[in-house]
Amino acid sequence: MTILVVNNHGGAIFSVLPLADKVEHSIMHQYFYTSHNISIRELCLAHSIKHLHVKTKAELEEALYAAQHEKMDCVVEIESSIDANANFHSILKKNAFQTAQDTIRFLSVPFNQSSVKDEFCLYKIHKIQCSKYRFALSAPSTSASVVDNCKEFYREGLILSLILEDESVGFGEVAPLEIHKENLVDAEYQLRFLIHAMEQVDISSLLSLLKGSFSYWIWNELGILPSSIFPSVRCGLEMAILNAIANSKGSNLLDILHPSTNENNKCEKSLEVQICALLDSNESTAEVANVAAALVKEGFSAIKLKVARGRDPVQDGMLIQEVRKKVGCQIIIRVDANRNWTFEEAMKFASLAKDCNLQYIEEPVQDEDYILKFCEESGLPVALDETIDKIQENPLEKLAKFTHPGIVAIVIKPSVVGGFENAALIAQWAHQLGKMAVVSSAFESSLSLAAYTQFSSYLEIQRLSSFKLFDVKAAPSVAHGLGTYRWLKEDITPNPLLIGHNPISGLVEASVENASRLLRNFQVDQDVICNTIAEEKVCRYQLNVEHYNLSCSFEVCETGLKTNDNTLVFLHGFLGSGEDWITIMKTFSESARCISIDLPGHGKSILHGVKSATEEPCLSLEIVGDMLHKIIHHVAPGKVTLVGYSMGARIALYMALRFSSKIKGAVLISVSPGLKDKLARKIRAAKDDSRARSVVAHGLQLFLSSCLRSHPHFNRIISTRLQHNDIQNLAQMLSGLSIGRHPPLWEDLPNCRVPLLIIHGEKDKKFKKIAEAMMNTICSGLGSKDEEVSDIHEVVEIPNCGHAAHLENPLPVIAALRQFMSKL
Repeated sequence: MTILVVNNHGGAIFSVLPLADKVEHSIMHQYFYTSHNISIRELCLAHSIKHLHVKTKAELEEALYAAQHEKMDCVVEIESSIDANANFHSILKKNAFQTAQDTIRFLSVPFNQSSVKDEFCLYKIHKIQCSKYRFALSAPSTSASVVDNCKEFYREGLILSLILEDESVGFGEVAPLEIHKENLVDAEYQLRFLIHAMEQVDISSLLSLLKGSFSYWIWNELGILPSSIFPSVRCGLEMAILNAIANSKGSNLLDILHPSTNENNKCEKSLEVQICALLDSNESTAEVANVAAALVKEGFSAIKLKVARGRDPVQDGMLIQEVRKKVGCQIIIRVDANRNWTFEEAMKFASLAKDCNLQYIEEPVQDEDYILKFCEESGLPVALDETIDKIQENPLEKLAKFTHPGIVAIVIKPSVVGGFENAALIAQWAHQLGKMAVVSSAFESSLSLAAYTQFSSYLEIQRLSSFKLFDVKAAPSVAHGLGTYRWLKEDITPNPLLIGHNPISGLVEASVENASRLLRNFQVDQDVICNTIAEEKVCRYQLNVEHYNLSCSFEVCETGLKTNDNTLVFLHGFLGSGEDWITIMKTFSESARCISIDLPGHGKSILHGVKSATEEPCLSLEIVGDMLHKIIHHVAPGKVTLVGYSMGARIALYMALRFSSKIKGAVLISVSPGLKDKLARKIRAAKDDSRARSVVAHGLQLFLSSCLRSHPHFNRIISTRLQHNDIQNLAQMLSGLSIGRHPPLWEDLPNCRVPLLIIHGEKDKKFKKIAEAMMNTICSGLGSKDEEVSDIHEVVEIPNCGHAAHLENPLPVIAALRQFMSKL
């Protein structure tokens, strides 16, 4: 048993009363607080009970972990103080007050009833279109690796247009940088999946509240884990949805994020956003200093210089000294090392730059564990950038270790942190600690720059509100990192966002009003569009196959060009159908011809000549495999890649081993080659025979798997599992294809030369062990040729899911399938 004792030293509850900050401290102590001298540690010692003393959340987690694993009685004393409790409750109260204000403001804005579906302000997505663009840059991006003698530089990405039922349109941009974990090809595949998954889905205007509403919608409406969506894809998706909602309301992105209830509120909003110039430091010290001076003359009040770009840290330090001399002491200077220095190198730079009045240095060290040490020893203010790029899940938990006052700013790229919702959450954390939140672009087009301009203005409003709420002295307006606009030689719109010198302020700024106008009237320059993702149609037909005394009319679904030599054939699991694969098939339909088949007894396939379920089964793995082999020969002249799940994966494995001349590769989701033990096979066959009889006698309800019960689309999935009219043939498939009835395929694995991709869910421990055993068996056949095995065969674990990985977490499955196909 573990007992938690909260020791607040008596009377702390009274500190949260309204009178606590009005009554003299001495009176509170005398009449309300009850101090005591009881030592919980000594009480535990006297009774031989283990005592653990904690003061922080991290210490509490460690103590609970220790108590659980030591399996002994334990008392965990959580020590707090009256002042700490009072401060914590004060923060909670202020946050609750701010949330209430935001909600009232949102609900006070009248809605255009003609544009919404019902009183919950729901909009239905009518259609989504996606196009790939490519436009010229005037210079290589500061993140790009430049090839010698390269004279032309380009930016590629995807533009998303989301059309609502009322014909309102919202545009979003997906443009991953090559330095991040995602690439444009993988992002495009995710978008292809989402385009089809989002058809006719409802969206709510409440999404503009952010604060988890997007994550909730993605999981509950789309059935997709929010963390599985690439950051740039989620950013573009949120951008398109928010712009569509804004257009439907006749408003703009800023006003739906922070609704104005009256004209005074509108006047409080920042109409201009200051811009920080970006300067690469590849040239000589004198040339870089001269360019910096020229930028100041243009009206830039802040300049960010890239350092650690090949120079010695000492040379970079001298460069910053020269730039400071050239631009004077009034200009804000930021530097960015992009994690390119060791701790020692960063300290060398700091020794020379410490008197240059830097606003901050971004990511000075390679190892984030040394960031706080650098803060302590260098004295330079630090900003985080790459450190927050990897924290899409539970960002506040991971940011907790960076509360150090030496960390003064957080640089937030919405396309890298995963959209506006995550960016706003990170910014809120920064504001509450008195840190700057700097929005930064990543060489995107005017579409993103316009959205980021309005988002920056929104964060400025939130910053001032937060500082006021927590009695923090407000600092001057933040210059945001949208200076990448100077790299755009071309754009995706004929009317790009105008960022330039404001004659009133004398500074280079972006206009919120201009940004709003651009998004409201956005037009695409067709000259930079490479191709448009076409809407894929699914063709359905039936094929008859004879096998001795059996015949089957197979239902076949097909999408993609028939002339494509790359063919994928999808095989579902027990109680599934070819429809299970449609969204994934549409995802791959441009790069492959995709075919799904309803297995005998399933979906619309009709089986003839089968005995009743009470007799010896006449179906078997071999018979079904032979019938499918005939179908594949009929529909595809060349080799095909099989994709199977569970029962379909066993069939695919059998076919890969028996018909290797026809199979290019096999993707096996939750597969088993069979049972090695003869007695185990006999017992399993008997169990499946009993289950088959139960299916005939009592229907399918008792047989439906509960592994998807936590999935938001559980009821929808279960309803499709019940749509099988031929119970007799289903029972025959269950009995005849029992894993206990067919001979094990383990002995054939070492000789398998058809490439295998074996997929299992992280939570599916049984099939994880089977996948590992399969690879070990394959390796044993090749002896020391481990490299050859890894080149041909692969095991992939899909995170946060169980047995049905393709339904529970489809996006990582799509990524694994795409990479596997690229190797074939």
